[in-house]
Amino acid sequence: MAAKKKLNFEGSMARLEEIVSLLEKGDAPLEQAMSLFEEGAKLLRECTKQLDEAEQKVTLLTAGKDGELIEEPFGGNG
Repeated sequence: MAAKKKLNFEGSMARLEEIVSLLEKGDAPLEQAMSLFEEGAKLLRECTKQLDEAEQKVTLLTAGKDGELIEEPFGGNG
């Protein structure tokens, strides 16, 4: 991919799927396959980072004793 702009999560996943498809065909020259693999690995790291950041922002809203909503971190034991 020649463009240097940062893709959003969905765009990154679409490009990653495209890369996997190209690599699965097995007809790319070695140098191109290595370049695609490196791009895919970079996209995978970026997607994982974006998912981790999103997970940290997720909160669960639960009803407290008095009926008010209480925010808890995702995965909390509340």
